[in-house]
Amino acid sequence: MLTRNQIRALVNEHGHDILDHEHMRIERTSYQHGCITTYAHSIRVACLAVWFADRLHLWHRVDLRSLIRAALLHDYFLYDWHDWDDGDHRLHGFTHGRTALRNAMRDFRLNAIERDSIACHMFPMTPTPPSYLEGYLVTMADKVSATRETVSLKRFNRPKLARR
Repeated sequence: MLTRNQIRALVNEHGHDILDHEHMRIERTSYQHGCITTYAHSIRVACLAVWFADRLHLWHRVDLRSLIRAALLHDYFLYDWHDWDDGDHRLHGFTHGRTALRNAMRDFRLNAIERDSIACHMFPMTPTPPSYLEGYLVTMADKVSATRETVSLKRFNRPKLARR
């Protein structure tokens, strides 16, 4: 079984181009859930998705690189959905998967597994389930992470973030 440090090393190895991309600065300055930035949330989802794959002994069935890249890009919508915008973010939970996919395709070369996992990670809020095991792992990791971040008591100690 992989340790936390080994999982984090895998995420860095397969996702360094994503983590170092200039648009990730937007994710570092936008809250996702509670007091967690979108950047930190994306790393948590990637690490948890790898942890699930490891604990469920899915290595022979999962493309690790695609799993990590999809998890890091699943919320690559590049705006703070908490900011008032005359209602454009009103349906964020239903639409941000498509927005994240559009942005990710603009900035990175994605394979079919990555594209599908990003687009479908909000299932069942969106009607189409993932087509690949990697997408289910990203979806499951996202739900677990989002729940933990949302109900955490730390959410009430949210520091002010520097804006872009």
